[in-house]
Amino acid sequence: MTSRQALDTRASSLMLLLCALWGLQQVVLKATAADIAPIMQIALRSGAAAVLLSLWMWWRKERMHVNDGTLRAGLLVGCLFALEFLLVGEGLRHTSASHAVVFLYTAPIFVALGLHLKLPSERLGLVQWLGIGLAFAGIVLTFFGRAPQGRLSDPMMMLWGDALALMAGMLWAATTVVVRCSSLASAPASQTLMYQLVGAFVLLLVAALTLGQTHIHFTPGVWASLVFQSVLVSFASFLAWFWLLRHYLASRLGVFSFLTPLFGMGFGVWLLDEPLEPRFLLGATLVLAGVMLVSSQGWLSAARARRART
Repeated sequence: MTSRQALDTRASSLMLLLCALWGLQQVVLKATAADIAPIMQIALRSGAAAVLLSLWMWWRKERMHVNDGTLRAGLLVGCLFALEFLLVGEGLRHTSASHAVVFLYTAPIFVALGLHLKLPSERLGLVQWLGIGLAFAGIVLTFFGRAPQGRLSDPMMMLWGDALALMAGMLWAATTVVVRCSSLASAPASQTLMYQLVGAFVLLLVAALTLGQTHIHFTPGVWASLVFQSVLVSFASFLAWFWLLRHYLASRLGVFSFLTPLFGMGFGVWLLDEPLEPRFLLGATLVLAGVMLVSSQGWLSAARARRART
């Protein structure tokens, strides 16, 4: 087995780039929503990325093994992944991209809670419980006492969009827990990703047809968005992420997770001119601080171990 190493300049730079790409994707979906419905765009990007992944697997002589006990878990993961992005797409119709990215990236909090219940080795420590408390306090703060925003949609509809993004974060966490606690934990990363991409393509295409959200106005912006979402986000960034997980310590990589919402908020304000309410900023700060504390548990444990050896 390849030994994982601490982060170096190459890994840190790549993680910064990935966080920027992941933070930008919600903004791009929101920016092109008038010409292509978000769930339709996510369905198309998932299908295109599945084709690219198939070519990648063919080039590497990898095969999909559906008779190795992973099919059932794979189908569940595909459904959860599709439902997550159905909620993301619907949420973006009602709330800002800045709000959506913060609530979506509460996922590490729910992952920690889920693994705490499922795996004895993933029991939460005091620092993690503190992080979870901070994150939930931030969520409550952003949901209650919202001041009306004249430039945005109806406040209640925006609240609904925030709730959908938060539920999407819970589904993302559920997907992670299923992968960690099922036969997919030992399956190739490409196989797990294929289940997710195919599930999203099929189910979100059906959802777009059912909800009447199939309109597409092929502008240069839409084409650029589809290429960005398909090639860079759904294909290349995930391959890069899996490569990082194979070569570097996951606990160190996880500390970067709080940067993605920061990039998302920054891009939303810069590219979409989205306002940020003071109460939301304070709540988001608490959420991100909580996520950072939860994600840094492995790093803190390693630091304590090093001090004990000296």
